[in-house]
Amino acid sequence: QLQASGGGLVQAGGSLRLSCAASGRSSYSMGWFRQAPGKEREFVAAISRSGGSVYYEDFGKGRFTISRDNAKNTVYLQMNSLKPEDTAVYYCAAPPRSDLSPLYFRSYGMDYWGKETLVTVSS
Repeated sequence: QLQASGGGLVQAGGSLRLSCAASGRSSYSMGWFRQAPGKEREFVAAISRSGGSVYYEDFGKGRFTISRDNAKNTVYLQMNSLKPEDTAVYYCAAPPRSDLSPLYFRSYGMDYWGKETLVTVSS
């Protein structure tokens, strides 16, 4: 039900837009996480079910934008000014209940996630 796509190889300073097909999740907050080689998974960004509230980890502020189109059951992560340290596998995630705020992800991590997408940023 959750499938991330849009990853690829990009040079430092470039941009990518990740998409997450989130069937049946239009009434849920949604989040993005990533895991770099040899590192723990980390929170990237989250968005409320209406899209009115968004949250970012510090490394993404000013560079990443999370958005959603509930009519298309899709969540996006626009990533600009990419750096080599953004290289990671990216996941989109959903919380266990639709009443949970996007802040849930920062505190509790991923409960449900699907196919990941790989982002590689070359220097």
